[in-house]
Amino acid sequence: MKKLLLAAAGVVALTGVTAPAALAEKGDWQFRVRAITVQPDEGANIQTIGGDVDIDTSVVPEFDISYFFTDNIAAELILGVTPHDVTAVNTSVGDLDLGDVTLLPPTLTVQYHFNPEGQVRPYVGAGVNYTIFFNDDLPSGTILDGIDYDPSFGLALQAGVDYALNERWFLNFDVKKVWINTDVEVDATTALSAVVNADVDIDPWIIGVGFGWRY
Repeated sequence: MKKLLLAAAGVVALTGVTAPAALAEKGDWQFRVRAITVQPDEGANIQTIGGDVDIDTSVVPEFDISYFFTDNIAAELILGVTPHDVTAVNTSVGDLDLGDVTLLPPTLTVQYHFNPEGQVRPYVGAGVNYTIFFNDDLPSGTILDGIDYDPSFGLALQAGVDYALNERWFLNFDVKKVWINTDVEVDATTALSAVVNADVDIDPWIIGVGFGWRY
């Protein structure tokens, strides 16, 4: 991620003097490809055995599509999948490796672009997120019998900036905060003679850098 940020900054430095502004207008479509880091701001209420949750950071690609309803107002659909390793920590039976799970979190935001005719075009956005959990896979040799994650529906906030390289292409830096909450059911019947339920907040910060083009 640091290398991507440095590369983007280098391109900006090299093109900043001569690059013409790309005008974003009503009716335009924009497409972006980003490398993102998904950093969970996690917490959990785990019944029966107590403790908390630890969810690792993931670095993945992301693709998004934007449509401009006016010169300033656009809607953006953000698409990607993000895998994570999950551990229940500090429980009454110690730390439990819950394996890995993949999140499919399509997010739709409505954005306001402050300087659509400029070379530097900051924006802010707000919207909703729906997250589906799949490929949940417990580690081999686990004492657990199964795990299940409920889908999540939550809010999303966004801020970023596009930097025009020419009339079509631009660089992008973007930060999102997404609220993701899931009810998790852990089947521990064999080891603990119990099914453990947990209310888990994932609430990641998503930081991305990439490029886009206007159509």
